[in-house]
Amino acid sequence: MFKTFKEFAVKGNAVDLAVGVIIGAAFGKIVTSLVNDVLMPPLGLLTGKMDFSNLFINLSGTSVDTVAKAKAAGIPTINYGIFLNNIIDFVLVAFSVFILVKQLNRLRQPEASPPPSTRPCPFCLSPIPLAASRCPQCTSTVEPTAK
Repeated sequence: MFKTFKEFAVKGNAVDLAVGVIIGAAFGKIVTSLVNDVLMPPLGLLTGKMDFSNLFINLSGTSVDTVAKAKAAGIPTINYGIFLNNIIDFVLVAFSVFILVKQLNRLRQPEASPPPSTRPCPFCLSPIPLAASRCPQCTSTVEPTAK
Protein backbone atom coordinates (compact mmCIF):
# COMPACT_ATOMS: atom_id res chain seq x y z
CA MET A 1 0.00 0.00 0.00
CA PHE A 2 2.83 2.44 0.88
CA LYS A 3 4.59 1.59 -2.39
CA THR A 4 1.47 2.40 -4.41
CA PHE A 5 1.01 5.68 -2.55
CA LYS A 6 4.66 6.56 -3.11
CA GLU A 7 4.31 5.91 -6.87
CA PHE A 8 1.21 8.11 -6.98
CA ALA A 9 2.77 10.93 -4.94
CA VAL A 10 5.98 10.99 -6.94
CA LYS A 11 4.29 10.86 -10.35
CA GLY A 12 4.53 14.07 -12.33
CA ASN A 13 0.78 14.64 -12.39
CA ALA A 14 0.39 14.67 -8.61
CA VAL A 15 3.39 16.96 -8.15
CA ASP A 16 2.15 19.28 -10.92
CA LEU A 17 -1.27 19.39 -9.30
CA ALA A 18 0.24 20.25 -5.91
CA VAL A 19 2.36 23.02 -7.42
CA GLY A 20 -0.71 24.34 -9.26
CA VAL A 21 -2.77 24.45 -6.07
CA ILE A 22 -0.03 26.26 -4.15
CA ILE A 23 0.53 28.80 -6.92
CA GLY A 24 -3.24 29.20 -7.31
CA ALA A 25 -3.64 30.00 -3.62
CA ALA A 26 -0.87 32.59 -3.79
CA PHE A 27 -2.33 34.04 -7.00
CA GLY A 28 -5.73 34.23 -5.32
CA LYS A 29 -4.25 36.31 -2.50
CA ILE A 30 -2.65 38.66 -5.01
CA VAL A 31 -5.92 39.13 -6.89
CA THR A 32 -7.84 39.63 -3.64
CA SER A 33 -5.37 42.33 -2.66
CA LEU A 34 -5.68 43.88 -6.12
CA VAL A 35 -9.48 44.03 -5.76
CA ASN A 36 -9.62 45.21 -2.13
CA ASP A 37 -6.61 47.53 -2.07
CA VAL A 38 -6.27 48.86 -5.63
CA LEU A 39 -9.55 48.62 -7.57
CA MET A 40 -12.26 49.13 -4.97
CA PRO A 41 -10.96 52.36 -3.35
CA PRO A 42 -11.06 54.37 -6.63
CA LEU A 43 -14.41 52.78 -7.50
CA GLY A 44 -15.69 53.76 -4.08
CA LEU A 45 -14.38 57.30 -4.62
CA LEU A 46 -16.19 57.51 -7.96
CA THR A 47 -19.42 56.38 -6.28
CA GLY A 48 -19.32 59.02 -3.57
CA LYS A 49 -16.54 57.80 -1.23
CA MET A 50 -18.40 54.56 -0.59
CA ASP A 51 -16.54 51.63 0.96
CA PHE A 52 -18.03 48.52 -0.65
CA SER A 53 -16.80 46.26 2.15
CA ASN A 54 -19.05 48.14 4.58
CA LEU A 55 -22.25 47.77 2.57
CA PHE A 56 -24.58 45.57 4.58
CA ILE A 57 -28.16 45.05 5.64
CA ASN A 58 -28.68 45.01 9.40
CA LEU A 59 -31.09 42.22 10.37
CA SER A 60 -31.54 43.41 13.95
CA GLY A 61 -32.96 46.61 15.40
CA THR A 62 -29.57 47.65 16.79
CA SER A 63 -27.81 50.46 14.92
CA VAL A 64 -24.16 49.89 13.87
CA ASP A 65 -21.92 51.76 11.43
CA THR A 66 -19.62 49.04 10.07
CA VAL A 67 -19.57 45.33 9.40
CA ALA A 68 -16.70 44.94 11.87
CA LYS A 69 -18.73 46.51 14.68
CA ALA A 70 -21.74 44.35 13.79
CA LYS A 71 -19.60 41.18 13.87
CA ALA A 72 -18.03 42.20 17.18
CA ALA A 73 -21.49 42.78 18.66
CA GLY A 74 -22.82 39.52 17.20
CA ILE A 75 -25.44 41.31 15.12
CA PRO A 76 -26.70 39.34 12.11
CA THR A 77 -26.07 41.13 8.81
CA ILE A 78 -26.23 40.48 5.09
CA ASN A 79 -22.85 41.67 3.82
CA TYR A 80 -23.58 42.35 0.17
CA GLY A 81 -20.60 44.72 -0.18
CA ILE A 82 -18.16 41.95 0.69
CA PHE A 83 -20.09 39.74 -1.72
CA LEU A 84 -19.59 42.33 -4.49
CA ASN A 85 -15.85 42.40 -3.72
CA ASN A 86 -15.77 38.60 -3.98
CA ILE A 87 -17.60 38.66 -7.32
CA ILE A 88 -15.08 41.13 -8.73
CA ASP A 89 -12.29 38.98 -7.27
CA PHE A 90 -13.71 35.87 -8.98
CA VAL A 91 -14.14 37.62 -12.34
CA LEU A 92 -10.52 38.84 -12.26
CA VAL A 93 -9.19 35.39 -11.33
CA ALA A 94 -11.30 33.70 -14.02
CA PHE A 95 -10.21 36.24 -16.64
CA SER A 96 -6.55 35.87 -15.66
CA VAL A 97 -6.73 32.08 -15.86
CA PHE A 98 -8.51 32.37 -19.23
CA ILE A 99 -5.71 34.58 -20.60
CA LEU A 100 -3.04 32.26 -19.19
CA VAL A 101 -4.62 29.11 -20.67
CA LYS A 102 -5.17 30.86 -24.00
CA GLN A 103 -1.48 31.83 -24.16
CA LEU A 104 -0.34 28.35 -23.17
CA ASN A 105 -2.53 26.80 -25.87
CA ARG A 106 -1.08 29.22 -28.41
CA LEU A 107 2.46 28.13 -27.51
CA ARG A 108 1.73 24.41 -27.77
CA GLN A 109 2.69 22.57 -30.94
CA PRO A 110 -0.29 21.73 -33.14
CA GLU A 111 -0.97 18.02 -33.51
CA ALA A 112 0.41 16.47 -36.66
CA SER A 113 -2.26 15.85 -39.26
CA PRO A 114 -2.51 12.35 -40.70
CA PRO A 115 -0.88 11.82 -44.08
CA PRO A 116 -3.22 12.27 -47.04
CA SER A 117 -4.92 9.15 -48.36
CA THR A 118 -5.90 10.68 -51.72
CA ARG A 119 -4.33 12.78 -54.45
CA PRO A 120 -5.81 14.77 -57.32
CA CYS A 121 -6.06 13.18 -60.77
CA PRO A 122 -3.67 15.07 -63.06
CA PHE A 123 -6.31 15.13 -65.83
CA CYS A 124 -9.67 15.89 -64.16
CA LEU A 125 -8.47 16.89 -60.63
CA SER A 126 -10.88 14.47 -58.93
CA PRO A 127 -9.59 12.93 -55.71
CA ILE A 128 -8.26 9.40 -56.23
CA PRO A 129 -6.61 6.94 -53.80
CA LEU A 130 -2.81 7.12 -53.65
CA ALA A 131 -2.38 3.55 -54.93
CA ALA A 132 -4.87 3.95 -57.82
CA SER A 133 -3.57 3.34 -61.34
CA ARG A 134 -6.73 4.59 -63.08
CA CYS A 135 -9.01 7.53 -62.25
CA PRO A 136 -12.58 6.38 -61.51
CA GLN A 137 -14.01 9.66 -62.91
CA CYS A 138 -12.24 10.17 -66.22
CA THR A 139 -10.74 6.64 -66.57
CA SER A 140 -7.29 8.07 -67.36
CA THR A 141 -4.28 5.95 -66.54
CA VAL A 142 -2.25 7.48 -63.71
CA GLU A 143 0.97 6.46 -62.02
CA PRO A 144 0.33 5.00 -58.52
CA THR A 145 2.24 6.66 -55.70
CA ALA A 146 3.74 4.89 -52.71
CA LYS A 147 2.25 5.59 -49.29
